[in-house]
Amino acid sequence: MKNVYVLLFALITMTMNAQQQELPYAEIGPYQDEFTAHTVLSRMVEGLGYRFYWATESLTENDLSYKPSESGRSSMHAIEHIYGLTEMVIHAFEGKQYDFSQDPMTFEELRSGTLMNLKKMQEMLAENPDFANMPIKFNYNGQDMVFPFWHAINGPLSDALWHTGQVVMLRRASGNPLPQGVNVFTGKTMM
Repeated sequence: MKNVYVLLFALITMTMNAQQQELPYAEIGPYQDEFTAHTVLSRMVEGLGYRFYWATESLTENDLSYKPSESGRSSMHAIEHIYGLTEMVIHAFEGKQYDFSQDPMTFEELRSGTLMNLKKMQEMLAENPDFANMPIKFNYNGQDMVFPFWHAINGPLSDALWHTGQVVMLRRASGNPLPQGVNVFTGKTMM
């Protein structure tokens, strides 16, 4: 009977590790040989992916619901917002208008969805490096708005970096700091 429990535990652990390894951005890949608008933006997206991956790795329910004050926002709220920001940029790449609606999602769905959106952005950049002609379009309070792609950089992408930092700060405040070995400078993790 003891062997059955050991085997069951090993299978669960292996399954969890396999699921974890399927998500992109546990590490940042090698950099490009040249600097172009495409490669710089792609690296920025990859850096965001790495930061988000580790900011959200092994968060607990306590971490997700932690708020620094009654009027403050939780990590879960920030993660929902980050997901929406990545959706806005994906819509720009697809030539669609973003409408800010978002179905309720679990933490795991938001984390995976955000990381996969960032991966999709990188792939779309590789397919179409001429993103200068891709406007950001959305409907805000009934008004259609269109902005040049520049706004994706100082808008949703920069905002996602900002809120990822908030998740890091909130998880530290709730008693669960980033895992040791995460190095955002090198994009490598030594555990």
